[in-house]
Amino acid sequence: MNKFKLIELLKNRCSLTLNEAAAIVNLFFHEMAAALAKGERVELRGLWSFYLKEYPSYTGRNPKTGEIVQIASKKLPFFKCGKELKERADYPPN
Repeated sequence: MNKFKLIELLKNRCSLTLNEAAAIVNLFFHEMAAALAKGERVELRGLWSFYLKEYPSYTGRNPKTGEIVQIASKKLPFFKCGKELKERADYPPN
């Protein structure tokens, strides 16, 4: 499923216009991204959670030249699958 299919599904199930459904989906993803940018954890219990994982700086090497370079510390979003989603994905309904 992609974003457009989600918007279409919301539009049809909730009797909304395409613009209203798109606004709802865009708001959801915008707020989720804003929370992650603030360092907050985003969780839909049973489905998934996202949080920022901090990686320290380290010394690396350019594979082409062999030059030693300092890699800056960084924060990256980390996805964790929920228990219910794991079970549903592993045992699909017949």
